[in-house]
Amino acid sequence: MKKLRGSCLCKAIEYEVDGLDMPISHCHCHTCRKAHAAAFASTAGVMREHFRWTKGQERLSHFESSPGKFRHFCPACGSHLMAERLTQPHVIVRVATLDDDPGMTPQAHIWTSHDVPWLAHETVEKHPQWQG
Repeated sequence: MKKLRGSCLCKAIEYEVDGLDMPISHCHCHTCRKAHAAAFASTAGVMREHFRWTKGQERLSHFESSPGKFRHFCPACGSHLMAERLTQPHVIVRVATLDDDPGMTPQAHIWTSHDVPWLAHETVEKHPQWQG
């Protein structure tokens, strides 16, 4: 397994994983959409013994977004780093916060039943950078 480093936007909080233990999925649930202010959140499961905070753990904030599910984020820059249910053997890492390439590609879109009308899956233009 390949060790991967991750961090928040302001680099106040950092973590390391021994690799992603579960496939990458794009979660469309309404709580992920709101928490990330994005159409979906790219996530992957990591067994607890393969996850560790390496910097700034004492700065973490958390929010219980549904009963028993805690979302952990940086209170300075707002980056959502991981989520967990204390009863599960794994945590859910926000793949976009990885500083290293996980060497995997997404396998599924999940919770698409929560999509809103403006998220219709259609072909749209793609640009390599902002066209503003």
